[in-house]
Amino acid sequence: MVTVDECRQALHDLAAKLAANAEAQGHLDLDRTLACRVTDLGTAFHGRITGGRLIDIADGDDPKAKIALISSGADLIALIEGRLDVTRAIASRQVTIKANPFDLLKLRKLL
Repeated sequence: MVTVDECRQALHDLAAKLAANAEAQGHLDLDRTLACRVTDLGTAFHGRITGGRLIDIADGDDPKAKIALISSGADLIALIEGRLDVTRAIASRQVTIKANPFDLLKLRKLL
């Protein structure tokens, strides 16, 4: 079983990867709030995706977030580390992403 600290660190690792990708790919026109809800740990994190970067990561949920990612802690970490394919995870309902369909298309460019 994973811990809240491991999930938090995985999100910070994701932020670092996105920052590196943003440098290489250029500016992505997406500015949305993000909530990451970890179901098995009963915790959540929130932040903001802007310019292809994930910034302002903090503990706690944002019920008004424009994009919500819902998963178990282990699936969240596997997804961020690249051990879990996002398309398969969504199809098998291991991971749920609630977002506008156009935002989902833009998010695919980040990953």
